[in-house]
Amino acid sequence: AGIVGRRHCGIVVTTASIDNLTFIHPAYINQMVVLVGCVTYVGHTSMEIRVDTYVEEMDGNRELINRAYVVMVAIDKEGNSMVVPGLELETECERAEWENGKKRYDLRKLRRREGY
Repeated sequence: AGIVGRRHCGIVVTTASIDNLTFIHPAYINQMVVLVGCVTYVGHTSMEIRVDTYVEEMDGNRELINRAYVVMVAIDKEGNSMVVPGLELETECERAEWENGKKRYDLRKLRRREGY
């Protein structure tokens, strides 16, 4: 998530929260684990990044074993939050992910206001 966030905004980012960390299947010793991240929602100073984790077999086949949504905040050298660039949505899938990201963003705000 950190690499994806930094590539998106071109500055240092830090983790603000991790939610919806769901393991579908386990990974075992000697299995290759592949992480794929993409920006799904952008606020003013934060980005939501979906990280999908796969187990990859020797033949190249991948099986999804985990999905997490990580919120990253762009920061300056003093640790103050900075504005992040917007996100260009090109496909219906990206627009649907954006709408779902907006819902998760609103839920996170509500949880902060309610103290959990």
